[in-house]
Amino acid sequence: MNENPSLPRPVLPTPEMNGDSRSGFLFALTAYLLWGFLPIYMKALAHVPPVEVIAHRVFWSVPVALAVLWVLRRTGDLRAAFRSPRVLAMGAVTAALISVNWGIYVWAIGSGRALDAALGYYINPLFSIFLGAVLLRERMGRVQAAAIALAVVAVGVLTWESGKLPMVALALTLTWGFYAFFKKWLPIGPNQGFALEVLILLPPALVYIVWLWAGGTGNFLQGAGWDDALLIGTGLVTAGPLMIYANGAKRLTLSTIAIMQYIAPTMIFLTAVFVFNEPFSQTKLFAFSLIWAALVLYSLPILAARVRARAQAG
Repeated sequence: MNENPSLPRPVLPTPEMNGDSRSGFLFALTAYLLWGFLPIYMKALAHVPPVEVIAHRVFWSVPVALAVLWVLRRTGDLRAAFRSPRVLAMGAVTAALISVNWGIYVWAIGSGRALDAALGYYINPLFSIFLGAVLLRERMGRVQAAAIALAVVAVGVLTWESGKLPMVALALTLTWGFYAFFKKWLPIGPNQGFALEVLILLPPALVYIVWLWAGGTGNFLQGAGWDDALLIGTGLVTAGPLMIYANGAKRLTLSTIAIMQYIAPTMIFLTAVFVFNEPFSQTKLFAFSLIWAALVLYSLPILAARVRARAQAG
């Protein structure tokens, strides 16, 4: 771990107990299933410009995030964060990264690139290992290095097929990977951190929504009740899974979370192929097979450590 004294120590998720709880598993499963179904929701908003969708995701997430903190009686943490220039600066970085990630994701779903989105989130855990090795000097095992090499080959195959890098997938991987990296160093809890991020993003989002409404060029309050309902609902589908996940993660071991994170991209992949009918060539099948093989390699050390821990405990 980086011992740079100029940075606060990372706040890492830790389970409340030595093992996994049933409630933690159900919380996490619910969050991943909601994320898995999110493309269908966002596809219904494909006619709305991505920037407008993101503005509404931010605006309507604020009351949800604040309500959760009020119920948990953690609003004091948020007030303290706003009094700390360092925390505010770090929150601004994570807010910028997550907003860009949301924008790319919404655009990808709306423009028929859900397969690219799935690929990006499949690659993400491997990119996180790479970040840890490069930026935090964490030791990378041979199996992990082989998994990353397979992912690089998969990207090369897709590049060869299309004649260009799979930029959507790589952009999602980079923005989410760096978001998760910097989020670890944000010295407040995940619920408070999310509330801080959307509050930082609220002023520009509100200005943009009002500007669109005043000019009559937006999709909100323009007579389409279904659009209004969907845009308001973006707050719940954005904040809800994140808050549910935060409550599940603290009741699960990190190894369980590492395996469960494949649920959402798998559902996105299946939705892209069987619901959105996106083209899936043999070359893409080969590339995805390489990614899946890489994820199996990535998972093996985690599962082996889990077995050893249970054997020692038993």
